Amino acid sequence: MPDVRNCRRCGRLFNYIGGRPICHDCKRQDDEEFKKVKEYLYEHPKASIIEVSNALEISVPKIKGYLREGRLEIVGGDGNVVLECERCGKSINTGRFCNECSRELTDGLKSTTEEMNKSIPDDTSKKKSVGMKYLNKYDKWNSD
Repeated sequence: MPDVRNCRRCGRLFNYIGGRPICHDCKRQDDEEFKKVKEYLYEHPKASIIEVSNALEISVPKIKGYLREGRLEIVGGDGNVVLECERCGKSINTGRFCNECSRELTDGLKSTTEEMNKSIPDDTSKKKSVGMKYLNKYDKWNSD
């Protein structure tokens, strides 16, 4: 059954297959805008967010989104805080979390996974083969 959703950007229905919850047209537009930003930064290294936004008429929040997604990175910080770690508030150059919080979150997930795996009984005496099999339902449906 397809997963049909409304695009967060334009509101149109689309078949969601994972990733950002936006339709194909909005994704294509976003990719084109990102390409412009990338090309501008290639020609104007260390340009500020405001410079890029004004030169390309792309919103500051959209550019910040590229930073949060890890598609861009702030270099040579001039003291202006643009991104903050979502956990501790420390100034960061890209992504959502600072290195320390990212490491702590990763370690926490690892330990939780290990604890969950310990709580699952290890029944090696009943090794089962995991796979798929063909169901004869379709033959029954086609025979009617």
